[in-house]
Amino acid sequence: MNNFRIAKLFIVFSSLSFLSIGFLRNYNSPENIEIRCKLKFEKDFKTPLEISLEEWNQILDLADNNYLKCMGIP
Repeated sequence: MNNFRIAKLFIVFSSLSFLSIGFLRNYNSPENIEIRCKLKFEKDFKTPLEISLEEWNQILDLADNNYLKCMGIP
C-alpha cells in the first residue's frame, strides 16, 4: 500500500512539472509576447481629439519606444 502511495505522488509531481514547463514555453513564445505587448500599449495609439499634431507625434514616439522595450528590442 505504501508503494502505491509513493507511485501516485510521483505521478502527480511529474504531471505538474510537465504541465508547468509546457505553460511556460507557450507563455514565453514570441507570438504570445507580441500579443501581450500589443494589448498593453494599444490604448496609447488611440487619437484624442483635443491634442495637437505635435503632442500626438510625441505620444506615438513614446508608445513605440515602450512597445519595443516590451518586445525586448533595444
